[in-house]
Parts: sequence; C-alpha cells; structure tokens
Amino acid sequence: MAEKDKKGAKPTEAEIAARRAAKAKKVEVTDEVGGAEETVAVPAPKARLIAHYREKVTVDLKQKFGFKNDNAVPRLEKIVISMGLGKAVTSGEKGKLEQAEKELTIIAGQKPQRCKAKKSVANFKVREGMETGLKVTLRGNRMYEFLDRMITLAFPRVKDFRGTDPKGFDNDGNYNFGFNEQSVFPEIDTSSITFQQGMNITIVTTAKNKAEGTELLKGFGFPFRDDSKNH
Repeated sequence: MAEKDKKGAKPTEAEIAARRAAKAKKVEVTDEVGGAEETVAVPAPKARLIAHYREKVTVDLKQKFGFKNDNAVPRLEKIVISMGLGKAVTSGEKGKLEQAEKELTIIAGQKPQRCKAKKSVANFKVREGMETGLKVTLRGNRMYEFLDRMITLAFPRVKDFRGTDPKGFDNDGNYNFGFNEQSVFPEIDTSSITFQQGMNITIVTTAKNKAEGTELLKGFGFPFRDDSKNH
C-alpha cells in the first residue's frame, strides 16, 4: 500500500522534479483562468519522463519484444481526462460546472472542453444540448508532465492505495482508470473544494496489444496492483 511520506523524510529525486513541474504549471494556468488566450504564460521545463522514455524505456522494450528500431517501440500518444457532471449540473446549485472546470484546468495545465448531452433523459433531468461534462486531451510535454505528477504525487495520496487494476487495458494497449476525487492532486487547495468530483483517465498508446501497453506504463513506474498475491 502506498502511503504519504513520513514527516521529515527526504523526498526522492522524482518527487522533487514532479513538484517543481507542478509549481511551474501553477504559474501557467493562473493567466488562463483569468481569461488570457494562451495557456502557457511561462515556458515549462522539459518533462523529465521524456528523457526517461528515450534513455531507459525504449531500450528495455526493444530488448523485451525484439523491436529493431526506435520507431517501432510503443509510445504514449495522448492522455484524455474526463469528468461526468450530470448530477452536479442537474442538482440546481449554480457554479458547479465552472468550479469543476477551474479545478480540471489546474490539474491538467490546459483548459478543458465542455461536453453536451446528445439526447434528453427525463429521469435524470438532462436536456439535449445541456453541458454535462468536461474533457481535456494532453499531448507532448504536458502529457508527460501530468503522468509524472500523477505517478509520483497523486497515487500516494489515494487512501488505502494498493495499485491500479492491471485489467484496465483494452485490446489495443490503451489503459483506462479513474480517481474518485480531485483532491489527490496536490495542486488543488482542499479548503476551496465545494464538492467531491471524480474523473476518468484514458492513456492512449501506440502499443499493439495489452502486453506491450503494460510494459510501456511499467517502464514509467506505473503502480499496477499485483493480483497474484491475492490467490
């Protein structure tokens, strides 16, 4: 089970790098939330995991699967973060969509898109065209920086965390999972949270199957649960 660092414990190099990236990202999104056109107000440092992928992960995957060149090695393509806000929007309380949008912007470092209902559902008080969710797609440096913060800082803050489900892969090597609340990301000020909001995350890769996708994410230190210990 992953736990928070004990008071006084020396942070690892990975944690230091992730925290520095998070601080830099906080400066980036301040202007965006305030209404600026561009999301990047301050040049972000190159993500640590980009170099790690080129220098370590690529080498390990070539050895394990016999890839002949770097272009054939599986890589991350994008990370999609989505929030379903049906209940929050239809509860009658104003401002919940805007609050969730602000928090997701801080978490992702990029302003999300608002998703609209495709059809009306009377039982859930949902009308066609109603804004009921948020989605943001991360690529490149922002994608790797988010992955670094999630692995190094967010997962250890999940209560009773024992690892993510290794069965979350589809047949194409893409991985799906979620968080029950936004407060696991340290950028979010817990005192400002007015309601708990979960999110779904999809990591899209160029892997051809589950095995390649699993080893790719393991190379980044993704904390998969070891189900063999339960048998």
